[in-house]
Amino acid sequence: MQRMPSPTPEQITEKLRAVIDPELRRSIVELGMVRSIEIKDGGRIEVVVSLTTAGCPIRSHFEQAVAQQISELEGVTEVAVGFDVLSDEEKGDLQKTLGRGKLPAGALAQVKNVICVASGKGGVGKSTMTANLAAALSAEGHPAGALDCDVYGYSIPRMLGVNRKPDVNAERKILPLEAAGGVKVMSIGFFVEENAAVVWRGPMLHKAIQQFLEDVAWGELEYLLLDMPPGTGDVSMTLAQLLPQAKFLVVTTPQPAAQSVARRGAEMATKFDLELLGVIENMSGFTTPNGERFTIFGEGGGQILADELDVPLLGKVPLSEPLREHADSGFPLVTAEPDSPASQAIRQAARGIVATTPQELPVLQAVPAVAEAPPISGTPLPVVQGGA
Repeated sequence: MQRMPSPTPEQITEKLRAVIDPELRRSIVELGMVRSIEIKDGGRIEVVVSLTTAGCPIRSHFEQAVAQQISELEGVTEVAVGFDVLSDEEKGDLQKTLGRGKLPAGALAQVKNVICVASGKGGVGKSTMTANLAAALSAEGHPAGALDCDVYGYSIPRMLGVNRKPDVNAERKILPLEAAGGVKVMSIGFFVEENAAVVWRGPMLHKAIQQFLEDVAWGELEYLLLDMPPGTGDVSMTLAQLLPQAKFLVVTTPQPAAQSVARRGAEMATKFDLELLGVIENMSGFTTPNGERFTIFGEGGGQILADELDVPLLGKVPLSEPLREHADSGFPLVTAEPDSPASQAIRQAARGIVATTPQELPVLQAVPAVAEAPPISGTPLPVVQGGA
């Protein structure tokens, strides 16, 4: 029986062009992720694919897709798929291919902590938490800003009561608007007609978010909170790639459906080696004026998620009508009613954020001596340097 000739490397490469990275939306050939192709005797084909991280969650997708495409070629009897990991230099080249380089030197230089307020789904109160946490941090003496990254569903301008076109300074940097309590705010909503729909494709979203990070004069902030869009799409990936030092704060509601979806958002952060800061459970329960408590959305999902992710549960914010009313009126509840149960829960979460993020220690200034001191004898001790 005559054996079919083995396919050529060019034929295999052409087949591999059909294998698409579902997150980067490019062919693995175009992305330079095909490390090697070896054609063995008997029609066995061995392909090595390079991953961006060893724990890539779509590794099985590549294995199946590569095997399927190559097995369609005549003469192929077996397909073996191996994996390795891109080096830092190769990852840098991949970033350039995607047009997603790191922020230039100096961008966000005066911002100490960047925190992405995220979840895997909408409707859990990320924007409400972002606005109130920024106000709470500012009220606690920690200058804060809020960046509305939910380009399609921007709501931070309404919740913080600011909505006009920002000014530009002499250095051609956009000046963020300032809400009550000193919170600095930036949103795509400042640049479009009121309540207008934003209909953009991925590259335009990426450019807008990059400009908000590069070209906004944020000044000195201890915390910049990013209100993330639902899910793990283009904006989330862009921010994860542009801000490798950012931390993720996961918001969920108590019911298992929300908790399981929120976990996907956390998995996206860990895929990009971003630190998970903690979990906030929103809408954790409703207490009537008579003191009767109802767990409308279930109970315990926030703690379960925090335990699964091995991070602290920073707060359980009760379902509160005043919290919603003040968000609609543009005056955060933590500022308007600081003693309400929901305000106290959010302030507790804000203190948890402060406790789990690095704080700059004061630098001790040397005081000139009035007269020369006598020499000191003894064993010298190591000098402790002040710094973050």
